[in-house]
Amino acid sequence: MINTLALSVIERTRELGLLRAIGMRRPQVMRMITVEWVVISVFGALLGPAVGVALGVAAVHALKDQGITDLGIPWVRLGSYLLIAAGAGVVAAILPAIRAARLNVLRAISYQ
Repeated sequence: MINTLALSVIERTRELGLLRAIGMRRPQVMRMITVEWVVISVFGALLGPAVGVALGVAAVHALKDQGITDLGIPWVRLGSYLLIAAGAGVVAAILPAIRAARLNVLRAISYQ
């Protein structure tokens, strides 16, 4: 996750410089990067269990003739994984957000 976010910040250097040039402050840039990454990590944390639960339901349904009829979904564990993913998104965003906030505006705008 951290590697993907760091690459995202490097690839968007010019965009971040333009945002800073039109008046976005450093804390706003840091907040934007952090919120962006929390949304991405929570989306991934929701998508994974959703696909897993759907595949589990399909497997139980397909194996009904074999005697498998019970379906157990650990909702508490899935919820805790969602919270852990959100926390990991915040932690993963700290260093790239700091780097994005420290960009020199003129160098960032002229970055190719």
